[in-house]
Amino acid sequence: MAASAAILPDLATQVLVPAAAVVGIAFAVAQWVLVSKVKMMPVERRGEGSASGPGKNGGASEYLIEEEEGLNEHNVVEKCSEIQNAISEGATSFLFTEYKYVGLFMGIFAILIFLFLGSVEGFSTKSQPCHYSKDRMCKPALANAIFSTVAFVLGAVTSLVSGFLGMKIATYANARTTLEARKGVGKAFITAFRSGAVMGFLLAASGLVVLYIAINLFGIYYGDDWEGLFEAITGYGLGGSSMALFGRVGGGIYTKAADVGADLVGKVERNIPEDDPRNPAVIADNVGDNVGDIAGMGSDLFGSYAESSCAALVVASISSFGINHEFTPMLYPLLISSVGIIACLITTLFATDFFEIKAVDEIEPALKKQLIISTAVMTVGIALVSWLGLPYSFTIFNFGAQKTVYNWQLFLCVAVGLWAGLIIGFVTEYYTSNAYSPVQDVADSCRTGAATNVIFGLALGYKSVIIPIFAIAFSIFLSFSLAAMYGVAVAALGMLSTIATGLAIDAYGPISDNAGGIAEMAGMSHRIRERTDALDAAGNTTAAIGKGFAIGSAALVSLALFGAFVSRAAISTVDVLTPKVFIGLIVGAMLPYWFSAMTMKSVGSAALKMVEEVRRQFNTIPGLMEGTTKPDYATCVKISTDASIKEMIPPGALVMLTPLIVGIFFGVETLSGLLAGALVSGVQIAISASNTGGAWDNAKKYIEAGASEHARTLGPKGSDCHKAAVIGDTIGDPLKDTSGPSLNILIKLMAVESLVFAPFFATHGGILFKWF
Repeated sequence: MAASAAILPDLATQVLVPAAAVVGIAFAVAQWVLVSKVKMMPVERRGEGSASGPGKNGGASEYLIEEEEGLNEHNVVEKCSEIQNAISEGATSFLFTEYKYVGLFMGIFAILIFLFLGSVEGFSTKSQPCHYSKDRMCKPALANAIFSTVAFVLGAVTSLVSGFLGMKIATYANARTTLEARKGVGKAFITAFRSGAVMGFLLAASGLVVLYIAINLFGIYYGDDWEGLFEAITGYGLGGSSMALFGRVGGGIYTKAADVGADLVGKVERNIPEDDPRNPAVIADNVGDNVGDIAGMGSDLFGSYAESSCAALVVASISSFGINHEFTPMLYPLLISSVGIIACLITTLFATDFFEIKAVDEIEPALKKQLIISTAVMTVGIALVSWLGLPYSFTIFNFGAQKTVYNWQLFLCVAVGLWAGLIIGFVTEYYTSNAYSPVQDVADSCRTGAATNVIFGLALGYKSVIIPIFAIAFSIFLSFSLAAMYGVAVAALGMLSTIATGLAIDAYGPISDNAGGIAEMAGMSHRIRERTDALDAAGNTTAAIGKGFAIGSAALVSLALFGAFVSRAAISTVDVLTPKVFIGLIVGAMLPYWFSAMTMKSVGSAALKMVEEVRRQFNTIPGLMEGTTKPDYATCVKISTDASIKEMIPPGALVMLTPLIVGIFFGVETLSGLLAGALVSGVQIAISASNTGGAWDNAKKYIEAGASEHARTLGPKGSDCHKAAVIGDTIGDPLKDTSGPSLNILIKLMAVESLVFAPFFATHGGILFKWF
């Protein structure tokens, strides 16, 4: 048992956690206010012919490129506003349609949770012996059913709100970023980054505060039964990840159907630029950036955060923290997240206030510095929390035994997860940025056509798996050796502790991408498009880093949830030589392939309809290629919406129903094999798919930018080499933005679902094997 108490008193913890969340929300609001100061209206002139002067958008030394080049500013601003509204309306319409279907699923699944968990003790209202401490009495299984259902709904709603708010912020900021690009790349960068920070801090803070409130409200009923309380809280993680799956898959299908349709017909067949207003799929493409990369990524990382917190809390509740009712050490996972918000807040100021970007080549280093600074500041924060919030020694539950652990060991567990995340991020960047040789080699392979481009891209993706897997393996070994499954859970939390900064960088990418699209559609100067392209190129690389973080944390989170499931299901060992386990293992390893096949075919089917519609419009609308007639954007938006809603259901059903079917018919041992197989296989495919797609995308951008002598020999746009690169990019789109990112949700979601339903599977599961 714990020989000492934490330095930080319980009252201070009760204040610190919600205070950090409130600070995060206040900071997000402050950033949004600053972004909103960029007015969507023409700048006031000081006098006729003046090229500078104080306007609503800036200081006396600023001037607008349009004034130099004699463009009509009223028309430019009006067009930007019009395009922004079209993108915002399309994204809002899609999300509301998606949420109608997802809401129906949420209701059905909530009923299933209640019925399955309530039936464990025949819906009895009598107290039962505790699962881990048989000499103590715990609340009835019916209470667990009710509170798990409530937690599930809470997690689902928080995930949906996070995604929706992120999308609204991004569509609010995209045209403002375009307009700020007229004054300089630094102004545009700050607007895009601040907008991303609004989403990052809102999501991190709201996830923390809702979880904290749920724990305190549930605690009123559960009292001293912390085992039951934190078992019920796992529903929060299940709700968050369920919504993330549909957000990622639905949004990914939407965005890639539009992107593939726009690229294949526009760039390859008609030889018109990306985001050209003559392309009928261009609005759907820009809408897709928001519903896939913003709403989907937000829900995904929220799900990871909720699950890693729940996994750590479940294991802690049956360790000395829970047994001795030590409140502050019990909330150690929430304290890590609280300090993470403060660390990210300090870090954000380095990008927006302490240093100013003056040149295009400073953008990517500024974003990478965000990751390094937040990691360094957070390391100090973790050391403080571990010293103040934990006793010097305590015990951690380790598969039926209690293992003695020291606070400095737990600090190492969190720190190794944090730094492993940074390593995975930079390895991902090396393999997906066109500043390095791997992507340049892929671009060079386009000389001999699309086939060699595809071969080089696939090889790069497979190779890029090696170092991240070693980093994950080292993190697992060290954290498990020091603090068993609790160590793995807090290592995952460490990787996600800088989630506010990670999400800010992630959201920055699609906002910059949209800004470039708006500049092109509004007919703005080529110099402005160059600036938005530079912002987008940096965002493209950092988005790949974000996906690396998400996949790495998913591996650790799902392992921690797997450990909690094995303990709850009372499995002493998972023996792969047992037929029951091995069949689960081999089927589990197959699931990521099945899921990837479904999502990629869905993108292909939706893209086929989009290509046919774009071709039809080019062939039948007179004056479309000449730019004298507007295309029918609405039909393309409808095709993407209908296809994504219809196509997201089968992959979602595969992930949600598989653990239920296996648990009920084959039992907990086969289910444990299934989870292990899916984890091992899913992580590899997710990393290689994301990096292959990212490399193809940046190889195309490398040729288009023509920034080096080598790149200029491969270009220009429209050359055979460039067309081969566009084909590679088009193949990579569903890999990097649909299948790859969705796989990390698959492995987490199946694990957390198994944990939530573990009491039912342990009591009533394995129907088929009971007959033998």
